[in-house]
Amino acid sequence: MILVLRALGVGDLATGVPALRALHAAYPEQELALIAPAWLDPLIDLVGGIDRRIHTDGLGPLPRTGPAPEIAVNLHGRGPQSHRMLTTTRPDRMLAFANPDAGHHDGPAWNDDEHEVHRWCRLLAWYGIPADPGDLALLAPPPSGVPTGVTVVHPGSKIRAKRWPADRFAALARQLTERGHRVVVTGSADERELAGRVADRAGLPATAVLAGRTDVGELAALVARARLVVSGDTGVAHLATGYGTASVVLFGPVPPDRWGPPPGRSRHRVLTAGDGEWTGGAGVGTPSTMAAIPLDRVLAAVDEAEQAVRTSGAIAA
Repeated sequence: MILVLRALGVGDLATGVPALRALHAAYPEQELALIAPAWLDPLIDLVGGIDRRIHTDGLGPLPRTGPAPEIAVNLHGRGPQSHRMLTTTRPDRMLAFANPDAGHHDGPAWNDDEHEVHRWCRLLAWYGIPADPGDLALLAPPPSGVPTGVTVVHPGSKIRAKRWPADRFAALARQLTERGHRVVVTGSADERELAGRVADRAGLPATAVLAGRTDVGELAALVARARLVVSGDTGVAHLATGYGTASVVLFGPVPPDRWGPPPGRSRHRVLTAGDGEWTGGAGVGTPSTMAAIPLDRVLAAVDEAEQAVRTSGAIAA
């Protein structure tokens, strides 16, 4: 068994997809088991190649995983806590970043400034396992009752510093509606009040508020079949990347060169609170407060993302 730890959230799982697929390709005859929260199961189905799930919330005691794994892989962090959690399974070998405090002297050094996707690909490459950082596409989600062709506005984030002001999201939703977009407002159950406030100020009906009404699988289905996604630096933005759905992602204070979409994907537009602008992960800028991102620049980025979709469609035709 190959035992992998990635007990985090939606964006974390999405950015770990290339590494997970590389492990599946490197050990096709081995059972690949992923340690992750149970609520992520519908999204894990869309990664492909995961044979078994071991449920845990964060870094705590593990349930019995059966026989000791041949290889344990830490795709969670630098340790020591995550390293020690995996060593309790007594693997024959562990692939992880070097951490002498956890007794793990093998592996490459950690780099704080590295893009999250490249971090885990580099870890595997150090152990001789090639991984393609561009392999981010998620499998098609099963049919569900969520609407299709909508524009997803996602105002929330677990980290408040990553939130664009609610009144700005409301103004955006109103203007997009006037342009003919069918806007829905998404978020977690804890963000339902925020989503409702945005929808109310935008003049949207209560039925447009989907926050707290979709599980992660339904959210993936919504994004996969959406016209556009506008959000901060949070999980829904990574779903848009995974499905090639046009998106505008607002970054601050964390720069997009650590969590943004890959370079060269023009249908994903990235804006920061500084003077810089990113297109598919490329560019320069100085993040400050999210409120420094003006509405007109977001609307312009929407036009650019949608033009990129039309252009790519014309080329494909």
